[in-house]
Amino acid sequence: MIGLDFALGADPALLAEHAGMPPDPWQCQVLRSTSPRVLLNCSRQAGKSSVTAVLAVHVAVYQPGSLVLMLSPAQRQSAELFRKAIDVYRALGRPVPASSETVLRLELENGSRIVALPGKESTIRGFSGVKLLAIDEAARVPDELYLAVRPMLAVSGGRIIALSTPFGKRGWWHREWTEGGPTWERVEVPASMCLRISPAFLEEERRSLGSWFFDQEYDCRFRDAVDNIFSSEDIEAAVSSDVAPLRLEV
Repeated sequence: MIGLDFALGADPALLAEHAGMPPDPWQCQVLRSTSPRVLLNCSRQAGKSSVTAVLAVHVAVYQPGSLVLMLSPAQRQSAELFRKAIDVYRALGRPVPASSETVLRLELENGSRIVALPGKESTIRGFSGVKLLAIDEAARVPDELYLAVRPMLAVSGGRIIALSTPFGKRGWWHREWTEGGPTWERVEVPASMCLRISPAFLEEERRSLGSWFFDQEYDCRFRDAVDNIFSSEDIEAAVSSDVAPLRLEV
């Protein structure tokens, strides 16, 4: 048992398999990544929440005294991600006993905590020393909320994993994906890479949803907001650095 426990602590992908969740190749990549900043641009039902739940439990169990925060635009969504973490914890046989367990918080006897937070900047301040910050539906998390939680990692040197499908060419998540530089590890998983989603279902979804929703929900593509008058491509094409700006004399 000691040897198995050591192996599980060294390899989160093995822990996922031990919990009855054999990871896909891309999930193994995420679970074994050591990057402090990870963006998951994944299709609906690809397994991004499940892999994040495994990471949360691995940190809480094998890094005593850790604080794991789960954040979403609404607490209902945070609670759903938290529930998946609880399922992993229970599937492993509760490897570290819990001192407290509620629908939004798990406290372990090793001092670690997993906490689901509401999506309101005014109500989440006060946490510090965060070891893992998981941001679900990240494309829909407002900029001010994201900016409010980043300082929680300042002292701990903790990790961020931000998972989402695209939601237009706007907001911090799109900005980090397109302009964030090498600080972020980016993982893109369109539905075509997920063997659990049949081509027939995807074709039906394309017909039913239309290209705008399908491209974002299943194909991981950033599209302009539906209420945009001009596309971002048209705006960029209309701008030229060769034209000097007008100077008005006063």
